[in-house]
Amino acid sequence: MTSGLELQLFDHQACLVVDMVGLRAVGMAALGAVLAAAGPEAPSLPGLEEVEVSLVDDATIARVHGEFLGDATPTDVITFAHGEILISTETARRQAAEYGEAPGRELALYLIHGLLHLNGHEDESEAGFAEMQRLQEGILGAVWPV
Repeated sequence: MTSGLELQLFDHQACLVVDMVGLRAVGMAALGAVLAAAGPEAPSLPGLEEVEVSLVDDATIARVHGEFLGDATPTDVITFAHGEILISTETARRQAAEYGEAPGRELALYLIHGLLHLNGHEDESEAGFAEMQRLQEGILGAVWPV
């Protein structure tokens, strides 16, 4: 089911040293569970050949957040239906420290979150947020570390 889908990771930031091979491995390991958990909205993930994941800093993600979502503040992850996921390493580093987790684990959580968005999940409603949180934590628990 996941054999045709490729995860491409790009490191466009200097805030955090990231194990790109390990992060990609976690993402690939999570794909089967993500695909098995289709959301209520029309998923784009099953039809994609590639998902491009870019690690960026807060300034970059805030600019994109403002341009596309009307909120020019930093956020953790932004997902575009065409198969692009932006992840802020600065936000991941802050949140990891707050939760007592490794930054790499927080990045993996954000990657899974983005993949769930691509598979039809939303987190704007209270129910959608709770469901995404449940799914991403369960999937991360199964694949971290790979």
